[in-house]
Amino acid sequence: MLTIKSGQDALLPQGIFIGHASDKEDATGCTVLLCPEGAMGSVAVRGAAPATRETDLLAPENAIQMVHAVVLSGGSAYGLDAANGVMHYLEEQGSGFPIGGVVVPIVVGASLFDLDVGSATRRPNAGMGYSAAASASENAGPTGNVGAGTGACVGRFLGPECAMKGGLDIASIESGALLVSAVVAVNSFGNVYDRETGAYLAGARLYDESTSAIVEPLDILPELLSAMAALRANTTIGAVLTNAALSKPEALRVASVSHDGIARAIYPAHTSFDGDAIFTLATGSISAQPDAVGALAALAVERAILDAVLSAEDAYGIPSARSLGSSQ
Repeated sequence: MLTIKSGQDALLPQGIFIGHASDKEDATGCTVLLCPEGAMGSVAVRGAAPATRETDLLAPENAIQMVHAVVLSGGSAYGLDAANGVMHYLEEQGSGFPIGGVVVPIVVGASLFDLDVGSATRRPNAGMGYSAAASASENAGPTGNVGAGTGACVGRFLGPECAMKGGLDIASIESGALLVSAVVAVNSFGNVYDRETGAYLAGARLYDESTSAIVEPLDILPELLSAMAALRANTTIGAVLTNAALSKPEALRVASVSHDGIARAIYPAHTSFDGDAIFTLATGSISAQPDAVGALAALAVERAILDAVLSAEDAYGIPSARSLGSSQ
């Protein structure tokens, strides 16, 4: 029997904490997942236009095993600066690998593109990352227009003026003692699709204030993509958190399988115009079959994506699923 929770009711594995910093005026922010004692980490990048930090060290063949924080941010590549503030916070707490009289925290991250919403010149920085880390809690906390989801949009293939509001949300799944949670910030090129209802929850709309009709991507994508070769302005980023004990290769496998959740909930996904990336953090508290962890991770990612657009609110002149509802 699975127990699924989402939003503020979602659970985080013991030893992992979440914090946000949100610049509501300028439409950007960052979300920090702290694991001060370290967690086995990996990442899978499926989009072709990523903005990432320290992902090479997560490869199975490289020496680093433990990660101390994952930073999800807006601001495109500029937003990667938020991780520096998280490093300083962890250093102050004495969290990291002790080397030569100091500690070196391993802080990895990914950023989404929100420069076309709000201010293009205000992006998450080290101060914002420090603030998010200092506010981190074991509780799931707020969702929607918060942290990395503050300026997020979905259905960007017709441009931001036709998109709907994206956001950030959390979903957790318990199966006995096993806990798998997903934190996802949704800023996708494609539309968000609910398999249960067969409807698009949010996505590109016809640019007409009198209608909320969501465009079917297949109707226009072939012609549209040929004219958009230079666009790199989308991304769904997130992290899967589990109390399972995983090796580094197994953590990579879980991160890879987690992308099934993106493919189920976003259409089209993993395009040349997305930087889709999912991290894994495994605290190692219990023994679990890695394939079971991966299956639950994909389901948690899918659920978090759906909840992200349902919890998002109208902002910056961009309507949300709350105000328009799905129309397909």
